Amino acid sequence: MAPTDETGQAARHPTTPGAPPPAGPPTAPISGPGARMPRWLPRAMVLALTLYAVFQLGNWAFHQVIGLLINVLIAFFLALAVEPAVSWMAARGVRRGLGTFLVFLGVLIAAAGFVTLLGSMLAGQIIKIVEDFPEYLDSVINWINTHFHTELRRVDIQEGLLRSDWLRNYVQNSATGVLDVSAQVLGGLFQLLTIGLFSFYFAADGPRLRRTVCSLLPPARQAEVLRAWEIAVNKTGGYLYSRGLMALASGLAHYVLLEFLEVPYAPVLAVWVGLVSQFIPTIGTYLAGALPMLIAFTVDPWYALWVLIFVVIYQQFENYVLQPKLTSKTVDIHPAVAFGSVVAGTALLGAVGALIAIPAVATLQAFLGAYVRRYDVTDDPRVLGHRGGPGGGPGALARVRGLWDRRPGATRPRGGDTGTS
Repeated sequence: MAPTDETGQAARHPTTPGAPPPAGPPTAPISGPGARMPRWLPRAMVLALTLYAVFQLGNWAFHQVIGLLINVLIAFFLALAVEPAVSWMAARGVRRGLGTFLVFLGVLIAAAGFVTLLGSMLAGQIIKIVEDFPEYLDSVINWINTHFHTELRRVDIQEGLLRSDWLRNYVQNSATGVLDVSAQVLGGLFQLLTIGLFSFYFAADGPRLRRTVCSLLPPARQAEVLRAWEIAVNKTGGYLYSRGLMALASGLAHYVLLEFLEVPYAPVLAVWVGLVSQFIPTIGTYLAGALPMLIAFTVDPWYALWVLIFVVIYQQFENYVLQPKLTSKTVDIHPAVAFGSVVAGTALLGAVGALIAIPAVATLQAFLGAYVRRYDVTDDPRVLGHRGGPGGGPGALARVRGLWDRRPGATRPRGGDTGTS
C-alpha cells in the first residue's frame, strides 16, 4: 500500500533529475457550453453542401438537355444505318461529305414524293366522304327504321347535332387548340432538323470521329472500340434489313386484300401500311390500319370491318411468327431477347427506345460474346432434347410401348422374341 499523508493523498515521490515527469490523470473531454467545434466539421459541412448543390445542378441540366441527348442518340443510329452506303461510295472515289449528301437527298426525295402522293389521295378521299356522307347517313337511318321500327329522319338528326352542346364545345376546343397544334408541328420540324444535321455530321465525319475517340485510348482499347463500332454498323444494318423485309411482306399482304376488295389506291395504301407499321413503333400499327379502313369505308362500310379483321390477324401473325424469325436471322438474337429488349426500351425511352432497342442489344451481345469463355458440351441425351437417362436408355414412350407388348395375351411381332425356349 502506498504511503499516505494525513490528508489522505498519496505521497509524492521526488523525481530524479532528467527523468520525465509522471503522467497525470486523464482529462475528460470538454462538453460544456464553452466547448470548441472540431476543425474538420466546417470543411465537411461546406463540402457536403457543395456536393449537394453540384448534384442538383447536374440533375437540372440533365433534364434540360435530355431531349437533345435523345435526338443525338437517334442521329447516331441513323448514321450507323447509312454508313455502309456512304462507305461503299467513298471506296469508289466519292468524298464522304458528297456521298452522305447524296444518300440523304435520295431518302428525302423518296419520302417527299410518298407524302405528296399520299396527301393528295387522302385529301381526295376526305372530300368524297364529306360529299357522300348524307347518303351514308340515309342508309344507316333506313336500316335502323327497318329493324327497330323507328321513325328517324335525317333532318331531325342534323338539327339536333348542330344544336348540341357537344358540337359547340368541340368547335371551341378546336379553335383554342390550333396554337398548340402549330407549336407541336414546329417543334417536330425542329427536332427532325436537329436529328438530320447530327446524323449527317456523324456519317460524313465518321473516320474523324473514330480517330478522335481512339486518340483518347491506349492501342489495346482502340482495337476494341473499332470492333464494337463495326459490330454496331452491321447489327443496325441487319435490323433495318429485317424491318424492310417485314414492310415488304406486310405491304404485299395488304395489297392483295385491298385489290380483292377493289379499294382505290391499293398500291399506295399497301406501301403506307408496310412502312408505318414497321418504322413507327408502338402506335405504327394503328396508324397504318386506320387509313385503309377509312378508304375502304368510302367503298362499302362492311369493307372497313374486313380490313380491320385482316389487320388484327396479320399483326398477330407478324408478332409471333414473322418478326421473331426475321429478327433472329438478321440481328442474330433470340426472339425472346428481342421482345424483351423492345419492352425494356419502351419503358426507358418510349417510342425511341422501342426503335433502337434491338440493334443496341444485338451490338452489346455480339461485343460481349468475344469475352465469354465457352466449353464443349457433353453428348448427354438431355442436352440433345431426349428424356432418356445419361446412359442413353429408352425414353418414357419406349418403356410404355415395351410394357404394352409384354401384356398377357399380346401377339409379339415376328422376330421380336429373342429369348430361349
